[in-house]
Amino acid sequence: MINVEAILKLVRSGDLDVSEAQRHLEELAKAAASPADRVDDLGFAQLDIDRERRTGFPEVIFGEGKTAEQICTIFQRFMEHNDRVLATRVSKDKAERIQESIAGLAYHPEARVLTWVKPGSVTPPSSDYVAVVCAGTSDLPVAEEAALTAEHMGCRVERVYDVGVAGIHRLFRRLDVIRNATAIVVAAGMEGALTSVIGGLVAKPVIAVPTSIGYGASFNGLAALLAMLNSCSPGVSVVNIDNGFGAGYNASLIYKMTTKRG
Repeated sequence: MINVEAILKLVRSGDLDVSEAQRHLEELAKAAASPADRVDDLGFAQLDIDRERRTGFPEVIFGEGKTAEQICTIFQRFMEHNDRVLATRVSKDKAERIQESIAGLAYHPEARVLTWVKPGSVTPPSSDYVAVVCAGTSDLPVAEEAALTAEHMGCRVERVYDVGVAGIHRLFRRLDVIRNATAIVVAAGMEGALTSVIGGLVAKPVIAVPTSIGYGASFNGLAALLAMLNSCSPGVSVVNIDNGFGAGYNASLIYKMTTKRG
């Protein structure tokens, strides 16, 4: 379900006809009148249908641990209530089975993300953008989860990949792109030093994502997590290990607050 402002913009641009706009407005009114009843009970899952009205973005499906059939059922229900659906941590074999049942889904294998957007329902992003930066190619799955989450939430995303501190000259070649972003996501494993370097070079909020990439002493991302938490660079916040979704979501909230003020 989209908000009133988005509905009016779509009508003005000609991407939404009056009858469809009226339907969306009626759904918004219904949600506002009875928010406590906006739960879809599937037995194995309690779907939070009202989440977009409360928080600005619909509930996201966490695919890990769920069967393909469960994800498929949840996806179909969310498609009835929302104009966009996002599922994270969906394996390739599960995604293929779900796509056989539901047309129009896009699967992004590197990030293990499954998405759907109702045609004509999304407002084009502004010229502002979120920068998603990763230290090495091995960090790409986490970085892509962050980038795709932000894009699905309506942000423009600029990707700056493989610019870790082992070859720091590569970072300086893209520094203008990073500095001009509204918010910056940095994904890094090993010792996680890239976050502190970027934090000391920019005047924008930095959201750090430690990845579980590295040799034995990296302790599956714990070394990077602790290094990021102990960063002496100001303006750095840290999400959990491999939590690209959380980083992309937080960057999107910053992006939306900034573009609204603009």
